[in-house]
Amino acid sequence: MAPKDLPWTPTDGGLFIKVRLTPKSSKDAVEGFLQQSDGKVFLAAKVRAVPEKGAANKALEQLLAKSLKTPKSSVHVEAGTTSRFKTLRVEGDAGEIEAALKRLLKL
Repeated sequence: MAPKDLPWTPTDGGLFIKVRLTPKSSKDAVEGFLQQSDGKVFLAAKVRAVPEKGAANKALEQLLAKSLKTPKSSVHVEAGTTSRFKTLRVEGDAGEIEAALKRLLKL
């Protein structure tokens, strides 16, 4: 079930997505939603890459691009490069990206 507040925000030219990343996982996957005790909601994602030299960030960008069926060049880590909690920017039509996220998460 979807949380009341979704972890993305439309912006000019795209969408910002709040993600909680688990590196060194057994698989690359978007797992759904994660809500912290303070009420903040994140998109939960796992990647096999290790968090060294930006490898996990790169793997996350590629995972989201593939999952949303958008070009790899349109997904960027905007904030949180050394944290598990990240903000990604997906460039493109915000409505189309949001629709792709809803399909991916079965909303």
